[in-house]
Amino acid sequence: MRNMASSGASARGIAAIVGVGPKLGRSIARRFAHEGYTVAILARDLGRLSRFADEIAREEKAQVFAIRIDCSDSKSVKEAFEGVLSLGFVEVLVYNAYKPAMSWNPINFTDVRIDSFEKSLAVSSVGAFHCAQQVLPGMVERGKGTILFTGCSASLNGIAGFSELCCGKFALRALSQCLAREFQPLGVHVAHVVIDGVVGPPSRSICTLAGRGHQRRKGRSWLGNNTAVEVLGIVQDH
Repeated sequence: MRNMASSGASARGIAAIVGVGPKLGRSIARRFAHEGYTVAILARDLGRLSRFADEIAREEKAQVFAIRIDCSDSKSVKEAFEGVLSLGFVEVLVYNAYKPAMSWNPINFTDVRIDSFEKSLAVSSVGAFHCAQQVLPGMVERGKGTILFTGCSASLNGIAGFSELCCGKFALRALSQCLAREFQPLGVHVAHVVIDGVVGPPSRSICTLAGRGHQRRKGRSWLGNNTAVEVLGIVQDH
């Protein structure tokens, strides 16, 4: 279940990054490794994940663990976090998982398949629910910790032809707000980071940081690495 690449030790806690692909997830993982965290990266494709772990560990001289997870399966989430928690206390959880669209062209609502709709909800919001439940007890016990959920423009606005994506992202935003209000008094910071643009080539976009009942907006040209710096900044601010 777990693969490790290590080039040094860390005195900090674990940064668990769920939903690590070649763009944003990998950039976030690299940034936390650079700052001295032990990093657990989680996704479905363990082979690709292991290559990312080797690369980040070698370049950042950090401890990086690759752990397979299927966020739509509660049993898989539980097993994955047994591996994560065996490494030490989770100081940061970043939930970046979502169900990729078969096509980014709009789909008529009457043509949406129920199994595809349910899968999108399961990955975007139910998976986040399960992951948060795995780490919150330890964070509350220590009186500190940060949980970050990543969203997109579909988290804020319903878009014709994208009901699968929007419903899952709306639910994730609601979950983040509920957790922020419940656990902030206990020392746990929860934030919802909306990246209103495409991660990759530079593009003008807006980042909304919604946590503890407030929002901040920033106009910015986004690259994966720039976004990762912003995400780390939220953790360091709290």
